[in-house]
This record gives sequence, structure tokens and C-alpha cells, in this order.
Amino acid sequence: MRAYRHVAVVSQAQTGPDLPMILRLFPLAGFCALAACSLEPRHVPNPLLLPGYALQNSAQNAVYNRRRGTVEFFVKDNHPRLMSEISAGGGPYLDEAMALARVPPAARDALELELRGDRRLYATSPDALVITLMVYGN
Repeated sequence: MRAYRHVAVVSQAQTGPDLPMILRLFPLAGFCALAACSLEPRHVPNPLLLPGYALQNSAQNAVYNRRRGTVEFFVKDNHPRLMSEISAGGGPYLDEAMALARVPPAARDALELELRGDRRLYATSPDALVITLMVYGN
């Protein structure tokens, strides 16, 4: 007896025509496009708004750099006085430095405690004092 192999012949109409690879990716691209339209936060901003974000960012950086320069000049010019006021627990020069850095009144006591705790660092590095003031400032 002969053994016949049963071969299933499937017509091209049942499986569909062989599509190029690019056409097979259209459903995936559509799904990704719909997922990008969600209202949830995402890391990629709208590309049409990028020029506006760049202008806004450069303006904010200019304001921040100007304020930081003012604080840095004040701190370096009055560093010995500031250090004595930090050790004493406050004074007009320290209040002025905090005002220039826009430290909120509610955060000034915590800042004074931090400055007093790390006064050795700030005594040797005025830049560290400037950075701390700017971090606490708005």
C-alpha cells in the first residue's frame, strides 16, 4: 500500500496577498499614533510648540542668571560679614542676601539652620553659599 501524504492546499484568497513589509506596519503605526494622542503626561512635547518653549526657556535663564549674578556679587563682596551673621544666627546682611535670592520667608529659618550647620564649608567657599541661597530661592 502506498502512503499518501495529505497536503493542505490553501489558496491565496484565503491567506491574502503577500504584502510588502511597509504595508504590514501601517496598523502598528496607527496604534502608536492613537497612543500618542492620550491626555496623559508624556516626555515628548508637541513639536509645533518647541520654538515657543525655546524662547521661554532662554528668557527664564536670562532672568535667573541675572539674579544669580546679583546674589554672587553680594555674597563675595560681604562674605566676612555674612559668615559672622551666620554664626550669630542672623542679621541685616544675611536678610539682604536671602531677599536677593528670593528665599520665601517661610523657608528662611530652615535655611539659617542649614547655613549654621555647614558654616565651615561656607567659610571656605562663597560659591557654595551662593548655590545654597539660590536653591532655597524661588
